[in-house]
Amino acid sequence: MTARATAAPRRLTTSAMIASIAEEGQRTTKAPFGHALARLAEERPEIVGLSADLAKYTDMHVFREAHPDRFFQMGMAEQSMLGAAAGLAEVGLTPFASTYSVFATRRAYDFLCLDIAEPGLNVNVVGALPGLTTGYGPSHQATEDLAILRGMPGLTIVDPADSVDIEQAVPALAATPGPTYLRLLRGAVPTVLDEYDYRFELGKAAELRTGRDVLFISTGLMTTRALTAAQELAADHIDAAVLHVPTVKPLDTEAILRETAKGRLVVTLENHTVIGGLAESVASCLAFAGAGVRIVPIGLPDAFLAAGALPTLHDRYGLSVAAIKARVREEL
Repeated sequence: MTARATAAPRRLTTSAMIASIAEEGQRTTKAPFGHALARLAEERPEIVGLSADLAKYTDMHVFREAHPDRFFQMGMAEQSMLGAAAGLAEVGLTPFASTYSVFATRRAYDFLCLDIAEPGLNVNVVGALPGLTTGYGPSHQATEDLAILRGMPGLTIVDPADSVDIEQAVPALAATPGPTYLRLLRGAVPTVLDEYDYRFELGKAAELRTGRDVLFISTGLMTTRALTAAQELAADHIDAAVLHVPTVKPLDTEAILRETAKGRLVVTLENHTVIGGLAESVASCLAFAGAGVRIVPIGLPDAFLAAGALPTLHDRYGLSVAAIKARVREEL
């Protein structure tokens, strides 16, 4: 019997809170948010960082180590952290306040709304573990954060695809007047967009790939999946375009209307429930413009998700590359 035949199959273990969403063999960059913020703070002395006892798990520890006198550890008190961030912004500082997305949105919504958004303060809220990026179950999976926050007046929402997106988004968010919310990919983050001559521009979508048969409109980590799926679908003579939407609010409606008018199958992809996120944003954009275009939404179900290993969960809930390709073939 050969060694190959006797080798035990690789066991999928339960994903940790700090699990990477990078695919096997994919290039990654370590803690791109923390390093980008630390670099920006070298140039801008008004930048400060806050954490709700999760600096290590939101990559804020990189900033803490580089600028210890400008870092504030607020403990397990997300509401107090956002209130303190508002006070820091009131006196001319530019805070980046980091915690898990579930805590920033579910637990501290009122403080974000009335302390920060209503007065239009330049506070940048950084939410880790967005969507299905942890296997720890509903208590940590922020599957509905976009739906919660899209209705907040004046709030800019950014869902970056990879380390390149994050590194370029950080200075743009700091320079944006008013509050922002960043869906953070942390730890070993895929590095993909540098191969596509990409530049992050707040409020603008970017066409990363052209194609005649299918249009993928994607945001967040699902853009990297869309690109991989498009490359692999080409072997089946299916030509797929990818329109990356890093800014969920304000939405680049001009780009969406232009690209959806070309007679292709339109598929939205998001690491978020199909309720209240990118799919419904695109659908309302088309409906309000009177464009009768059907869209196929790929996203998480309207449900509380299971706990487990991320690869298993991504397959189960349709976020894997294999699941994306199967859905496209079915729709075509």
